[in-house]
Amino acid sequence: MEPKNRLNEDAQQVNNTIARVRRRGGRLKDEYVTLAHGAGGKASASLLQHVFFDEYGNDLLGQGGDSTVLDLALSQQQHPGAKLAFSTDSYVVNPIEFPGGSIGELAIHGTVNDLAVAGAVPQFISVAFILEEGLPIETLRRLVQQMKQAAETSGVTIATGDTKVVPKGKGDQVYITTAGVGLIPEGRELGFSQVQVGDRILVSGPIADHGMSVMMARGDLAIDAPIESDTREVASLTHALLQAVPNTRWMRDATRGGVATVMNELAETTGLGVVLEDEAIPVRPMTRAACDMLGIDPLYVANEGTFLAVVPQERADAALAAVQQAGAPEARLIGSIVEKPEACVVLVTTFGGTRMVDKLVGDPLPRIC
Repeated sequence: MEPKNRLNEDAQQVNNTIARVRRRGGRLKDEYVTLAHGAGGKASASLLQHVFFDEYGNDLLGQGGDSTVLDLALSQQQHPGAKLAFSTDSYVVNPIEFPGGSIGELAIHGTVNDLAVAGAVPQFISVAFILEEGLPIETLRRLVQQMKQAAETSGVTIATGDTKVVPKGKGDQVYITTAGVGLIPEGRELGFSQVQVGDRILVSGPIADHGMSVMMARGDLAIDAPIESDTREVASLTHALLQAVPNTRWMRDATRGGVATVMNELAETTGLGVVLEDEAIPVRPMTRAACDMLGIDPLYVANEGTFLAVVPQERADAALAAVQQAGAPEARLIGSIVEKPEACVVLVTTFGGTRMVDKLVGDPLPRIC
């Protein structure tokens, strides 16, 4: 049989599977998630069809099995010598929707970004939901639509997923777990071992927006500040950086614990010192004002679309230009790698003094991702 004919038959089988699922699902008449939606019967099939498949259904999901079968042999032909990157994360943010984003967008962006800063080209992602009984169907539908858009923008395919329902009061509206795989091209090496004295540190944009956006959205404080989360995919930015500076040493997205925690991990693991320049670190005025009012250092506040990179000193300007031109005009070079003080992070203040930047103790902004 010719390969083309076999592909046509495979596509027809996929279409037949999708059609069978649609026939089983029936109409979705419920306005809220119920325990029946997690029982595996008609209500479950209806929820899957009319909320999930209708939004991000594709040929891989249409396989209809308990596992999605991916053609890695084809990937190896397209990317000979590539390595596989694999990441997973869970999201329990409260509130589930906030200025600039939602738990759905975080769930896609978070895993995609973890792959991207490993030097990988994100390929596939899985999505698992734990829904609380009573969650409005329209809210769930809106989250799924946002996830579909985030996946398309990030260039990944939602390949498989799962849904469970817990009784009212046993969850917090919705929890989401995602896992993703990506391909690291042959010869690309990123890691702590690559970092050298004299290297420069790059941040892809303003910090602390996400954590402060979530804090404002909770409504627990008598503060009204129009701060939006920075949640976004960074794969397009890391791709541009690695194209311009293939010998980029290391990358990491600055999520929980913020820039301070990530920089401390870098210093402790390499045994080298990190010097940050306070004036160079971008913080939006409104975000800084909110942090000041709450007594929170922006360096410790989480981000969801901002990454840090260590690049060779001689290629630092090229690295910065590449990231800025790729869609992050507020990217900055904010520091350097030094030999001493060993395994420490030091901030050079606006007035020329210095202070130690330690790891975060406790969590001033709980459940922000």
